[in-house]
Amino acid sequence: MAPGRALFLVPEVPYPTHGGGALRSASLLEYLAQRYEVDVIVFHEPWAPDPKPLFPGAVRGAILVLELPRHRNDPFSRSARNAERMARGVPPLLDRFSGFAAPISEFLRGRRYDLAVIEHFWCAPYVEQIAPVTRKTVLDLHNIESVLHARCAASEGAAGALAHHIFSHAAHTLEAEWLPRYNQVLTASAEDERIARSVAPGANVGVYPNAIPFVPRPHAAELEVVAFSGNLEYHPNVAAVRYFREEIWPGLRERWPSLVWRLIGKNPWAVRHYTKKDARIQLSGPVANAVEELAAAKVVVVPLLAGSGTRFKLLEAWAAGRAVVSTTIGAEGLPARHGESVLLADDPGTFGNAVSLLLENADLRARLGVTGRTLFESEFTWDKVWQNLDL
Repeated sequence: MAPGRALFLVPEVPYPTHGGGALRSASLLEYLAQRYEVDVIVFHEPWAPDPKPLFPGAVRGAILVLELPRHRNDPFSRSARNAERMARGVPPLLDRFSGFAAPISEFLRGRRYDLAVIEHFWCAPYVEQIAPVTRKTVLDLHNIESVLHARCAASEGAAGALAHHIFSHAAHTLEAEWLPRYNQVLTASAEDERIARSVAPGANVGVYPNAIPFVPRPHAAELEVVAFSGNLEYHPNVAAVRYFREEIWPGLRERWPSLVWRLIGKNPWAVRHYTKKDARIQLSGPVANAVEELAAAKVVVVPLLAGSGTRFKLLEAWAAGRAVVSTTIGAEGLPARHGESVLLADDPGTFGNAVSLLLENADLRARLGVTGRTLFESEFTWDKVWQNLDL
């Protein structure tokens, strides 16, 4: 029997799978590739390598690459773009990925699909072009953007808070409009599912948990390191680095003279001004295997003040078998029980004390690491989450 046909539209190539967005998109694409012949529509930044060779051989269909216009990415240019977005009431990135209706329609001419999956809220408007040639449309929400911006507003100064409040309101309005237009909407957690249903009561919303491919537990010696991982350009991660650097790290640095704080992930330039002049803060840059890098730390820290969905950095720490200290928001949407699989701390003093407790208590570190690794193996590998997905 011939396989069905599916379409997968994604705003950025998910390979290599560095970062949470890439991991979530890749997990859905590889699920589809096992069941359908998949055509892909992918956007391409002018400075990035050709995306076509990066897709795995399991993707047997056509690949349409949409070339994004060149733009400047320095702080002044980003601020100017956001000021214009505020004036227009348009959430970030919707404008970046808009304007491609004509080439998408041309690509789709004469094609029919059993299923189409659109990744990210930013690309939701393309349901206009895709729905007429597809039996079933699915929107995969990596975050609830209105919630993400509202939480970012709470962790910013006056100017930043105003921008995020405007973006949150705009995103809420568009979520209410677009989510019901899809046959199915996927969210990363039960909490996000509840929020999406409240924003768009007519939408058919379900949960597809974040997960990573199964990896054996690394056998790495613990170093005198606390680690934080993620895309260091992502706004909630920038705010987390600032918070830890200003409110938590000074006390830990003084109490533990040999301790190093290692920031693991791409775009280290975005947080360099928080780390300069301190030789005990290390920036790794992009790494081939975040789980192995985290396994070299004694403690993984997740000091997030904003976010939506669930955090891949915590899943990777569990896969590494390492103890984690997180804010409540950082562990949201995951079965993270305080004292069992994580230590939760929502103020700087409690957070620093929790890190110190783990640094001095090897038995507690080991126990949390084992529990986290068990959760990863039982619930958060691709094979496990695919078992409950029916697309």
